[in-house]
Amino acid sequence: MLKIGLTGGIASGKSVVAARLVERGAVLVDADALAREVVEPRTEGLDRIVAEFGAGMLDGDGRLNRPRLGEAVFGNPERLAALNAIVHPLVRARAAAITAAAADDAVVVQDIPLLVETGQGAAFHLVVVVDAPDDVRLHRMQELRGMTAEAALSRIAAQATREERLAAADVVLDNSGTVQQLLDQVDALWDRRLVPFAHNLVEGKRAPRPGAVLEPYRTEWAEEAGRIAARIAAAAPDLILAVDHIGSTSVPGLAAKDVIDLQVAVRDLEAAEKLAPMLAAAGFPAVRGVEADSPKPGDPDQSAWLKRFHANADPCRAVNVHVRAAGSAGWRYALMFRDWLRSEPPALKLYGDHKADLAARFAGSPTTKPYADAKEPWFTDVAWPRMSAWAEATGWEPPSYPS
Repeated sequence: MLKIGLTGGIASGKSVVAARLVERGAVLVDADALAREVVEPRTEGLDRIVAEFGAGMLDGDGRLNRPRLGEAVFGNPERLAALNAIVHPLVRARAAAITAAAADDAVVVQDIPLLVETGQGAAFHLVVVVDAPDDVRLHRMQELRGMTAEAALSRIAAQATREERLAAADVVLDNSGTVQQLLDQVDALWDRRLVPFAHNLVEGKRAPRPGAVLEPYRTEWAEEAGRIAARIAAAAPDLILAVDHIGSTSVPGLAAKDVIDLQVAVRDLEAAEKLAPMLAAAGFPAVRGVEADSPKPGDPDQSAWLKRFHANADPCRAVNVHVRAAGSAGWRYALMFRDWLRSEPPALKLYGDHKADLAARFAGSPTTKPYADAKEPWFTDVAWPRMSAWAEATGWEPPSYPS
């Protein structure tokens, strides 16, 4: 199933988005509702709160006195952490149970106000952030909720900053305008991204690839790669040694196709096979028939260049995932090539000119295969001797991992 993490600051409009997604067919897991559920009378959560904070946290009916508990933790990081240590694991357990009960082809949306603060982004296929400027949210809190400016500012300050939420977002829904404008964005997200993504997950197939069109370098590529790498690493921490951003989008200043290339380092190809279903569940199904790189003169043994290849099922974010054994020739080449381009401006220009020439030559091609095939000899005939000499001269070595 497709798992979406939905978050946003107070008064951002997150509840409006959640309701619309339910209307369109999503299964909603509401963290706030679950947080109330797990501290109802005769629950483990309420018992633990009383043990930690005292019986004074109960009202006359034996229910949790929320205002009193709020006063006890507000502005006190240690007491707030103690409360979160009780409630958050219970909420996550209930959320997991609801998710497990959903259909295999469902779009499950978890509404989590503190998703960023609790570092849960890597658990989802996508993180959707409902965003509005702080001054707009402040106005809403005062006009619609009757809060004082001081109280509103305190609530905003108690949450993650707007910048922190945007940095965690795969999708940003702008709610600085009208409600209808926000709903239109939700509908477009559902129709163009979430439904096709969910379908591709069920079918175990990657989304279509963009053509051989080069775009100027974007700093956002590194940010996206970091989020996606964290998601992949969380899928199988016992099997994955590292996830590295490689390829053209990893080199500042280099024009590239809008495709994130990631290298997943594993112990051996047996680990790569075990990893395959976990990557597929995380949104990166295997692509069969791409199981080796072209050997280079320094190591012509084909077995040193074997790999497994996966690609993203998300129709709006092209990602290639190269799973290689740490220490193999292919693994080493990918890292050396990236670092060589990053370190040597002449190499960067040489490769950039070559890419631009081929992109112009194959601009009308419906697929990237002719472009990729034409580019391949350059890696052996031009790049390999130059980057090998650079590595020897600089003492470059790839990373090592604990045994």
